[in-house]
Amino acid sequence: MIKQIPMPTVKDITLKKSMTADELIKQYLLSGGFTAKNVSLGVDILEKMHNDENCFSFLSFPACICATGCRGVIKDLIKNKLVDAVITTTGTLDHDIARVWKDYFHGSFIADDKTLHKKNIYRLGNIFIPFESYGLILEKKLLPMINDIFKIKQKWSTKDFIWEIGKKISNEKNGKESIVYWAWKNKIPIYIPGITDGAVGLHLWSYYQDHRGIAIDLFQDEQELSDFVFEAKKTGALIIGGGISKHHTIWWNQFKGGLDYAVYITTAVEYDGSLSGAHTREAISWGKIKESADSVTINGDATVILPLMISSLLDRI
Repeated sequence: MIKQIPMPTVKDITLKKSMTADELIKQYLLSGGFTAKNVSLGVDILEKMHNDENCFSFLSFPACICATGCRGVIKDLIKNKLVDAVITTTGTLDHDIARVWKDYFHGSFIADDKTLHKKNIYRLGNIFIPFESYGLILEKKLLPMINDIFKIKQKWSTKDFIWEIGKKISNEKNGKESIVYWAWKNKIPIYIPGITDGAVGLHLWSYYQDHRGIAIDLFQDEQELSDFVFEAKKTGALIIGGGISKHHTIWWNQFKGGLDYAVYITTAVEYDGSLSGAHTREAISWGKIKESADSVTINGDATVILPLMISSLLDRI
């Protein structure tokens, strides 16, 4: 009976000196490893997305990874024009912009949070963020920028507002390490549907108290997303984590019959019904991913998985 069912054999991984990330990732596909195989399938799908000239590609991710070195991987995806549009959260702006001027630090998941609070140190997982590296620096740097930007005109989409910030930090010493800088430089749109949910949003609201004529035009963002989706012959997405950035990406794509390519990376579980934990197969039921799509869900920490995957992808393209 077994011989009648076509089943690839499990192959051992062979390690060698100076092997590339792609050489290792390709062995993952043959090894039959649990998450490893899906990581390899994910790179295959990203490669297909990149090589498909008819595909408009989305990247969505939450802010937390921008507090880590994974910020550099996101930056390189945008710098190398490997995505066409980004949907994320306000915290991405907060961490990305703050780190242009101030450092974040290694910490611990099991630190004494009461002690940290007394010392004005925020903890994001095992990253320590001193108050002066976040609240103080953003207030100092952002408010003059916001004032300058709204002197140009009174209403901005999140995309255009973000590009203006990218332009303004272009001459800073560490400006070219920024996600926002490369989005402006390469004219890759970043959309933030929940713009008020973070420090940048707070400073916009604070400025609004004395400048009631200003506005953030979310409808312009939505119009552009609609145009991208309906004008594209195919769409694909690399979706890291969940929340509003994930949902906004798959939400718009349901109106064109669903994504043609989808790669999810998540640590969330699906059995509580959360969007963050929902696998690609659930999105198929909504028409947010096509039945015929190349798709995979990869369970694991993006700070481990994403650098491996993108390194492998860069080896191929």
